[in-house]
Order: sequence, then C-alpha cells, then structure tokens
Amino acid sequence: MEEQRQWYVVRTQTKRERLAAEHLRGLEEIEVFCPMLRYRKATRRGKIWWEEALFPSYVLACFHMNEQQRAVSFCQGVRGFVKFGNVIPSVPQWFIDEMKLTWQEHAENDVLTVKPRFEKGDEVELAHGPLQGLKGSVVEVLPGIERVKVLLEFLGQQQMIDIDLFTLLLPRRPLPDEEP
Repeated sequence: MEEQRQWYVVRTQTKRERLAAEHLRGLEEIEVFCPMLRYRKATRRGKIWWEEALFPSYVLACFHMNEQQRAVSFCQGVRGFVKFGNVIPSVPQWFIDEMKLTWQEHAENDVLTVKPRFEKGDEVELAHGPLQGLKGSVVEVLPGIERVKVLLEFLGQQQMIDIDLFTLLLPRRPLPDEEP
C-alpha cells in the first residue's frame, strides 16, 4: 500500500521561514503553508512595515515522509522536524483546511496585514513615553495619521491628548465566538 502524503511541522532556522518555504516549494510534490503577519512597528528610525511568520521558526509541509524526509531535512533554511521522542507526528488535514480557509478569507498571498483597532470609549493604557502607565479612554480615532485622541486624568484634571497608536496597549476584545 502506498503511503499517503501528510502534513508535518518543519522547524526552520530563526527568521528563515520564508527562505525554507521557498526552497521546500522547489522540491517535487511538496506543498507548503507558511502564513505571515504584516504590521506597522515603531522603531528608532520611525514606523516601518514588518513581516514575520505566524508560527515563528516553523512551516507546514505536505509530503511523503518515507520518500522525502531526507530531501526536506537537508533543504536550505530547515533545521528538522517537530518530534516527540523518535516520532514525527503528522498534522490532521482538517486543521490545515481550517487554517487555509480562514487565512485565505483575510490574507493576501499568505500575508495578513494586522492593524491596531480602537473604538470610541475603549479603555487604553499608555505603554511608552513620560506618561507611561496612565489609563484613559479613546475619544476619537484619527486613522489617516495613525493617532487617537485620549481623555486622561492628569494632575487632577481631565486632559484630552493626541497619542500615536504605537504608544498604546490595545484593549482586549472578545473573539466572535466568545461571550463577553
């Protein structure tokens, strides 16, 4: 009986998920799923777009283990497989199908762009700067310039200030299936 192709978790070198995925795709009869996140990040040089893997140091690959284990193991960017003792477990097909379906609905070319989302009335906390730790509520969202107006209690008075989105801690929102 011929072995079925199955999905496996492949360990990659640090920050080399894309490289490993590209080289694995170059091998015959190997399907790869490497979901990436894209987001704005504040740095000393200013705000930049940053991309990183949803699963840092891992990609998902579908192949015949008996026939292609060696080729996958020695592929550029690959460190090995996720193992439990000597067992390399496969990932259930239903999990991959759900991941791909969800990802395709929201992502473009396996890259999902993530943006901070604030709504009027959200309680937020300043994460950086001289007012770090102060809490306030969002009064207005200014998406074009990536800023929000926040009402803070400061020096015994309520003050409205414009704050960069990247200096705020995001409020936790329940997932659609979660009860508040």
